[in-house]
Amino acid sequence: MDVPLKAYVQGLLGVYELNRIELLREVFVWAYERSCLHYSAKRKELGEPDPFRMRYRDLIREAVVGVVRNQMDRIAALEFIKKVANESVPQEARARLIEVVETEIMYLHEGNFARYRLKYPEYIAWKSVWR
Repeated sequence: MDVPLKAYVQGLLGVYELNRIELLREVFVWAYERSCLHYSAKRKELGEPDPFRMRYRDLIREAVVGVVRNQMDRIAALEFIKKVANESVPQEARARLIEVVETEIMYLHEGNFARYRLKYPEYIAWKSVWR
């Protein structure tokens, strides 16, 4: 994405008009190395994944989806989340699961609802009840 347009076009012209790949290969290698540096920096910035969230990611997703698809308001959602936690995780993990699911629901918006495999009409219908 950040490849200089002139270098990219010259590389393509070299391939298509001269049947030579050297310049395009150099552009590709440069862009790849740059991407690796960006990835490394982002990886350090984000830190390590949360083992709790990884362990219970399916359960977290199912709880969020359950709240949205059933168009629960805040009170119904809290009861549902508590029920899921009580039935699905050990006692010592329940409070954290409730906290994580509540946080995910609070930060649910038009830019991220798709990660839960929700459809836009489902999200909009729930959002009107959630207020």
